[in-house]
Amino acid sequence: MKYILAIGNSFSRDATAYLHDICDNLGIAAHVVNLYIGGCNLERHWNNILKDERAYQYQENGVVTDRYVSIDEILHSKPWDFIVTQQSSHDSGWLDTYEPFAGLLFEHIKREVPGAQICMQQTWAYETDSDHGCFIRYNCDQDEMYRRSRENYHTIADKYGIPLIPCGDVIQNIRKHPEFNVPKGGKSICRDGFHMHFLYGRYALACTWARTLLNAPVGECTYIPKCSDTNEELDQELFSIVQEEVSAL
Repeated sequence: MKYILAIGNSFSRDATAYLHDICDNLGIAAHVVNLYIGGCNLERHWNNILKDERAYQYQENGVVTDRYVSIDEILHSKPWDFIVTQQSSHDSGWLDTYEPFAGLLFEHIKREVPGAQICMQQTWAYETDSDHGCFIRYNCDQDEMYRRSRENYHTIADKYGIPLIPCGDVIQNIRKHPEFNVPKGGKSICRDGFHMHFLYGRYALACTWARTLLNAPVGECTYIPKCSDTNEELDQELFSIVQEEVSAL
């Protein structure tokens, strides 16, 4: 059994929603927990640790629960193999928002769970037509947001010697296909301009996590998401593009 914990927000929710199901499909035993606060950034994670705030919705193996927990409560609840965190998407392009909070958070996790591998999820840029209120900070430019956030994640990962889960790269590569290129009339990989599409986007993220953390053979995955949040039917052509990109990891 592999134990994976995300300390994050809605972007880690998108990433972990199908992770357990994909691992199960590939014969990998995995227990996946996401600690969720919408829009939560590294500074707030650290302040929540200091106050031992039971502020996080507990999401287990893709299932949302009514349970609210603190970080330390969950750090000590399982023999975690991987603990993943991230910067909030709107702050990801601003290096001065990462520190000192990233370093303090990593140090705390190492002290409390010395056997865990700490990782960061590289978050993705918003869609070109996103109406997110913070997109203006990047001049409403997807390429600028992608470049700036990518550079900052690599800077922090290199500083502390921790692996990156390259979700931002994977999503940007998917967008290079005409079928997902919004300015050219393609379908958005996002569902609302910044969160991932329930079928294609969430699947891409979960496969990226499975490949990066567990070296899972995601190209062999036969799991197809079934999401009650949308009545949209799966487009096999679009799904094949996503599978192609995650298989190339």
